[in-house]
Amino acid sequence: MASLATESNSFSPIPTGWSGFRESLYTKTASRGEPGLYAVALTTWRNRAEALGWDVAEGLATYAQPAGPTVREVYETIRDDILTDLQAAMPVDVVLLSMHGAMIAQGYDDCEGDMLARVRQIVGPDVAVGLEVDPHCHLTELMLDNATAIICYKEYPHVDISERADELFTICADAVEGKIAPVMRDYDCRMILAMPTPQGAMRGYVDDMMAREGHDGVLSLSLAHSFPWGDHPRVGARALAICDGDAEKARAEAQRLGEALFALRHDLWIDNPEIDAALDMALAEPSGPVVLGDVSDNAGGGAPADATFLLRRILERGITSVATGLFYDPGAVRICREAGEGATLPLRIGGKHGPMSGDPLDLTVTVRKCASDLIQHFGKLPAPVGNAVWVECNGVDIVLNDIRGQTFHPEAFTQLGIDLSQRKIVCVKSSNHYKAGFDPIATRVIPVATPGAITPDYANIPYTKRGRDYWPAQEDPFA
Repeated sequence: MASLATESNSFSPIPTGWSGFRESLYTKTASRGEPGLYAVALTTWRNRAEALGWDVAEGLATYAQPAGPTVREVYETIRDDILTDLQAAMPVDVVLLSMHGAMIAQGYDDCEGDMLARVRQIVGPDVAVGLEVDPHCHLTELMLDNATAIICYKEYPHVDISERADELFTICADAVEGKIAPVMRDYDCRMILAMPTPQGAMRGYVDDMMAREGHDGVLSLSLAHSFPWGDHPRVGARALAICDGDAEKARAEAQRLGEALFALRHDLWIDNPEIDAALDMALAEPSGPVVLGDVSDNAGGGAPADATFLLRRILERGITSVATGLFYDPGAVRICREAGEGATLPLRIGGKHGPMSGDPLDLTVTVRKCASDLIQHFGKLPAPVGNAVWVECNGVDIVLNDIRGQTFHPEAFTQLGIDLSQRKIVCVKSSNHYKAGFDPIATRVIPVATPGAITPDYANIPYTKRGRDYWPAQEDPFA
C-alpha cells in the first residue's frame, strides 16, 4: 500500500515541486499514526490487514498542496520509489493505493492511470489492485483498465475517507479470496460544476446512491465530480458502478446514476454573488458573523491564497468589524515577526503570484499577535498553518501565514485571539470545505464569485484538451 496525491490546477502559476510534497507528508510509516488526509486510508488498511493476520508492505505516502502541474522529475522519482518497493515486496495478493485522481505532471496527463498501469505490469492479472480517490478526479480508461476496483469519497466536504478506504479493502479482499468478481463501468454525465453534498439535491442523490449499494449485485457506486480547473481530456463528471461479475449490470447502473445526476443539473447550480453584492448582503444581516467564502482563491484547488480582490473592496468601502484570512505571504509574516507584537508599520500584503492574485495592498498595520507552528482542523484531521500573524488595519483583522493552505476552521482565527463572535464579517479563502467548520458559528454563509485562479465560471474555463460538449457550456450536450 502507498499514497501519491496532489490536485493539479493547469491554470495555477505555482509549479508543484519537491517542497510541496516534503512540507506536507513524506513518509513510509504513514499508517503508524501520521496525521493528515492521505495517511487515513493507509491506517485503515493496515488495521484491517493485521486483523486478518495478513503481512503488510508499506511504501511511500506523500501529498502536496494543490498547485500547478508537478515537475516531471519529481513525479517520476516518487512514482519509481513506490514501484521499487512494490517490486521488492513481491509476491503480493493485494495492492491498495490512495491517490487524488486529478494529478497532472509535465508529460503525464494521467498520473493515476500511469501508476496503475505500471503496478499492473509488475503484479500481473490475478492480483487485486484497489484505488481510493477524491471525487474531484478525472476517471480515465487507463485507470479503469488496470484497477480491480476504484472508489471515490462520496462526500464533499470529504468527511468519509476512512469509510471509503474500508469499503475498498473489503471489495479487494473478497475479490482475491474468490468471493466476488468486481466489474467496473462508467458513464459520462457531460457536466462540469461544483457539487457540495451536505444539503439540497446532492444530499438526496448521495443518500440514494448509498442505499442502492449491497443489493442485486451492486458492490459500490461512485460519482467522480472531476476537477474543473484541470485541463484534461476527461475532465467532467462521471458515474462509476462496480458490480459482481456482471458487466451489463455495471453499465446500466452507471448510466442510471449518471442520467439521474444530469436531471438534477439546474437544481445543483449555485449562483454566487459578486463582491459588492455579497458585501451588501452581509451588511444587511442583523447580526454576525456572516461568513464570506473567497471561493476563487482556494489553495485547496491550486490557487495562490494571496488574492486581494475581496480585501481591497472591503477597505475601499470603509467596512469594519471584519476578519479575513488565511493570506499566504511568508515575506509579510517574517517582517511582522521581526517588528514584534504592538508594532505599527507599513506592510505590502498579497498580490505576489501573478494576475489572478490581484495587485498587492500597501497598508499601515498594527501587529496584534504572532504565533508559531499552528494547526487547524478539517474534521478530525490536523492541517498545518505554520507561523501566523494577526495584523489590524482600519478595523479589519487580517491573518497572514507561511504555509499555503485553505481556511478550514474558526481556530485559524481564534487561536490568535480573534473573537469571531464580535465580528460582523469573516472572509475565508476556501471553496467549500470551510463550511464544515464555519457553518456552526455563522449567522449566514455566502460563497462569493471573486476573481482568482479557480473562478466558478464553468462555461468559460479555457480548456485546450477538452471540447465544449458539457453543461453549462451547452444546454444539451447530448444533442
